[in-house]
Amino acid sequence: MSVRPTLLLVHGAWHGAWCWEPLIRVLTNRGWEVRAIDLPTVHAPHKENLGMQDDADAVRAAIDAVAGPVVVVAHSYGGVPVTQGADAPNVQHIVYVAAFVLDAGESLLAAVGGLEPDWWHVDGLLATAGDELRPPRELFFADVAPDLAAAASARLLPQAVRSFHDPVTSVAWRNKETTYVITEQDAIFPVPAQEALAARSGSAAPRLDTSHSPFLSQPDALADIIELAAGG
Repeated sequence: MSVRPTLLLVHGAWHGAWCWEPLIRVLTNRGWEVRAIDLPTVHAPHKENLGMQDDADAVRAAIDAVAGPVVVVAHSYGGVPVTQGADAPNVQHIVYVAAFVLDAGESLLAAVGGLEPDWWHVDGLLATAGDELRPPRELFFADVAPDLAAAASARLLPQAVRSFHDPVTSVAWRNKETTYVITEQDAIFPVPAQEALAARSGSAAPRLDTSHSPFLSQPDALADIIELAAGG
């Protein structure tokens, strides 16, 4: 029998491994081995001067720590360090969840037009997300249960600005099977942009009627897609 892959979950900007907890419960109950990492540009003690490559190195280290096959799941910004760092022999599939599928020479900031969105707040070397006019609940968690959305909003952390400026130099999706999960009610990532990124990578493109965070609002539905990608 073939060995079931380990599922490696990589969070997006300002988030952490904590955001995957509902999805991890679902997948674990279905018999999957699941790992999630904290990206250094959000969670390292001295993160101010870190960049996207530091996150990509963390992704690659987590992949290399798995003896068997791996399916990597990347959310939002997490798609950038995954694209940079996941071209390892044991990676058999990448699942991009409303994520940035960049090509060589591109950065996240360039992909969003070269200017920080008005809901980014840059203070020196760090950036935060949301304000009173566009709180994180509206940006990321519009269809998440209120208590869970409030708890998630409270756990968001500043991120090193450099991570958004660093260009990709290695492109894992050119050598890997991919799936792109389109989030149809996303307040920050227009559906046409998601569709274009899915088409670029030649991905299967299942759709969820969710906000930017289906791992919190529809973990069972997202688990179904990941299982299909993982051959389960």
